[in-house]
Amino acid sequence: MIGVVGGSWFSFVGGLLMMASCGTRDVSSGDDFAGARAAMVAEQLAGRGVRDESVLAAMRVVPRHRLVPDDVRSYAYADSPLPIGWGQTISQPYIVALMTELARVTKGARVLEVGTGSGYQAAVLAEMGARVFSIEIVEPLALRAQADLAGLGYSHVSVRAGDGYLGWPEEAPFDVILVTAGATHVPQPLLDQLKPGGRMVIPVGETAEVQALRLIVKSAEGDMEERDVLPVRFVPLTGERAERKNEAQDATEK
Repeated sequence: MIGVVGGSWFSFVGGLLMMASCGTRDVSSGDDFAGARAAMVAEQLAGRGVRDESVLAAMRVVPRHRLVPDDVRSYAYADSPLPIGWGQTISQPYIVALMTELARVTKGARVLEVGTGSGYQAAVLAEMGARVFSIEIVEPLALRAQADLAGLGYSHVSVRAGDGYLGWPEEAPFDVILVTAGATHVPQPLLDQLKPGGRMVIPVGETAEVQALRLIVKSAEGDMEERDVLPVRFVPLTGERAERKNEAQDATEK
C-alpha cells in the first residue's frame, strides 16, 4: 500500500478483474498480536488525535500481521510503513486511520479504494461495514490481497487490477473514494464517480517531495470543497491515463 507523514511509497496502473469473497469472517485465529495491536491504537492513533471510535474499533480488530509478508510480520504494528513486495509498501497505521477518519465512513457506505496494496485499508473499511471496491495495478499484489482478504472472511471487498485513474465506473457512484498514491492533480473520472455529499481523500502534489493529503467534499449541487490536511509523501499515481495527463500538463507549461 503506501503512506507516511512526511515520507512514503506506492504506485499502480492496469490489469485484470478479480473478486475477494468468503463466508464468516475469522480474524482471531492464532492471534498473538492482540497486545501490540491495542498499543498501536492507543499510542499511534488515539495518542495522535484520531477520535472516530468506529475507526479505532476496526483497527483494534483487523489483524495487520496477517496482511504483511512473513519476514516483516514481527514489525506489523510498528509506527512505520513496511515493504510488501514488488517495490510497494503498507502504510503507516496512523495514515490509514487518518484517511479513514477524514472520509467519515459509515456502515453500508460504498467505498472506492485506489491502490489495494496488502489489503489492510480495505479490511479496515470492511470491518466498519462498508462495501469496498479496490483497484490495484500490481497483479501479484491484487491476487495476494484477494486471497488474504478472503481468508479473513471479508466478503464485502471486491479487488480489481486496473488503472485506478479511471476508477470503477460500473459500480459508481461512491460515497467515499480513498486514493493511496500521490497525484499531480485530482483525476476527473474519480470526481465524476463521487456521489453528491461524498468525500474523497487523496495525496496531491507536483512532486513526491511536495504533497498534501487533501480532503474533497462534493456538494449536493456538484461543487467541490477542498482543503489540505497535512504534508505527506507518497510515490506517484501512475497509469496510462495519469501519465498522459501529466505529459500534457508538462507540454503546456513549456
